[in-house]
Parts: sequence; C-alpha cells; structure tokens
Amino acid sequence: METKRVIFFSLGTTLLGIGAIGIIIPVLPTTPLVIASFFCFGKSSKRFENWIANNRYFGSYIENYKTKKGVPIDVKLKSLIFLWTTLIISALLFSGNQYIPLLLIVVGAAVTTHILLLKTTNKGI
Repeated sequence: METKRVIFFSLGTTLLGIGAIGIIIPVLPTTPLVIASFFCFGKSSKRFENWIANNRYFGSYIENYKTKKGVPIDVKLKSLIFLWTTLIISALLFSGNQYIPLLLIVVGAAVTTHILLLKTTNKGI
C-alpha cells in the first residue's frame, strides 16, 4: 500500500510542477495538470490535497472544477492542442507496434470528449 502512495505522490508532484510551468508558458495546459495532481494527492496525502485546494495560485483551479463552474475556453483549446501533439509524437515514436498508436487514439478520443463535455466559461478569451 505504501508503494501506491509514493507513486501517486510522485506523479502529483510532477504534474503540479509541469502545471506551474504552464502558468508562465502558455502552451502547457495548467488546469488539467493541476486537477490531475489534486487527484493524485487525494490518493497519497491528505495534507498535500488540502494544501493544493487552499493554495492561492492553484486553489481556484480546483474550486472551479469541483463546483463545476467551468473551464475557460482558452484552457480547453490549449489542453486539446497539447494532448494531441503529445499523442501524435508518442504514436510516431511507437509506430513499430501496431497496438500502441491505436490505444493512444482511443485514449485521446476519451480525454477529448471529457474536456469538451466540461462546462465552459468565457473567462480567458
């Protein structure tokens, strides 16, 4: 059980770090990365889950997602561009295996559907 917590904590820390960089670099999708890190911290550390939820920089991302206020349209667009760019690069790198590109397309379609179904706010246009 401890290994699972370490993996989730490490993943949460990594995702949050990349999400924090996304605040400065507009190509990286901050919102989904912060939300994913919140999920990982929820599985590994209640202390860090509370910290990120109440953080002055990241707390609003979590609050908007939890209360379903919505995700800004520009965040959705950047998320989809980043998602499909990384999936296409990964598919090209693993093109020797016929199943991996197919799996990446299925995952990409599912994540795209989830992002598009999230309520959209006009903030950030």
